[in-house]
Amino acid sequence: MELGDIGLIVHKIKENVSKVIVGKEEIIDLSLICIITGGHMLLEDVPGTGKTVFARTIAASLDCSFRRIQFTPDLLPSDVTGINFYSQKESNFTFRPGPVFSNIVLADEINRATPRTQSSMLECMEEKQVTIDGETRKLAAPFFVIATQNPVEIQGTFPLPEAQLDRFLIKTSMGYPDTKSSIDILKRFKENNPLAELKAVVTAAEICEASEIYSKVKVSEDIMEYIINIAEATRKHSGVHLGVSPRGTLSLMKASQVRALLKNRTYVTPDDIKAMAAPVLAHRIIPKGLTADNSNPGEKIINNILEQTAVPLE
Repeated sequence: MELGDIGLIVHKIKENVSKVIVGKEEIIDLSLICIITGGHMLLEDVPGTGKTVFARTIAASLDCSFRRIQFTPDLLPSDVTGINFYSQKESNFTFRPGPVFSNIVLADEINRATPRTQSSMLECMEEKQVTIDGETRKLAAPFFVIATQNPVEIQGTFPLPEAQLDRFLIKTSMGYPDTKSSIDILKRFKENNPLAELKAVVTAAEICEASEIYSKVKVSEDIMEYIINIAEATRKHSGVHLGVSPRGTLSLMKASQVRALLKNRTYVTPDDIKAMAAPVLAHRIIPKGLTADNSNPGEKIINNILEQTAVPLE
């Protein structure tokens, strides 16, 4: 596989997903960036905006297995990762895999589970493996987690700690569709569910191969310096308590490399960095206090930093 083939793969997936998902091209792009880089996505949205349908559509298009976990306060870590149980028939312990042993996992309302259960996802997301009773098991490849949380309801929730937020490559939201898209949704789902008829257009093996070669996209030293300048600006910003870590800068570079391929380029430009900065970095900083309207303070700070940071000449 060549770098140019990744663009063709992405085009096929986007075209297929668009048969079900209406007016969300940017979200589709961000999800594909996560999948190819081996990252994960956090969707902060109110119920009913299509998060589950979106995850199922991506899985169906990739010929990948899909599982959904409904996070609740009584969910146990073993409900996520799996458990060794004693089989009387075989007179020994047998491993029963949890839902994380799938290619695509929807962790619905992840902030409703206790910190102990939330932490059970950390090793899965970062190491792509699960350790149970001292035995380590590799997860399927590709492995992609879409987690959701409701920004409106806070009663009975456990906010994700910074360490776990940092495991998500991208944080974004589906948002409500506009009027035209809403009408298209009604027409599309009026008589049948297009998801039921959706066929896979890309194999899991092709995604794995794309994940191995996207890093060949050229990133000049000036672009690297631009990324570092943005990160350092978050650490010095008067409105930030904790700035972007080295893991954040690496994530921004990787996401920008795949975005360049989505734009039919084999090199990263400042526009790629600008486009990916807020989705990749906004949730990795801890703002001081609250903004006037208390909405996306991290994103506003990142956008402010982008305006003030010198852009390298191409």
